[in-house]
Amino acid sequence: MPTIAEFDGIKILMYYQDHDPPHLHVEYGDCEALIRVADLALIEGDVPGRILRRVTEWARTRQADLALNWVKCRSHVAPDRL
Repeated sequence: MPTIAEFDGIKILMYYQDHDPPHLHVEYGDCEALIRVADLALIEGDVPGRILRRVTEWARTRQADLALNWVKCRSHVAPDRL
């Protein structure tokens, strides 16, 4: 499970050969969540609201790169750090 970004105590990961829909994993302290790449919606888990807003703000400008990283991970190719 490669870490593709870390900022403000937040860790963003994508797992190799993970299930659809394309998503990213968010870890913050003891909290975890899954965020869909296409619309940046929370699809599972729970993180504080300010952390969710920070992650979606970060991801909004990187959606194309996140989508490409998803394809790489599905092919078991190391994703780029963002």
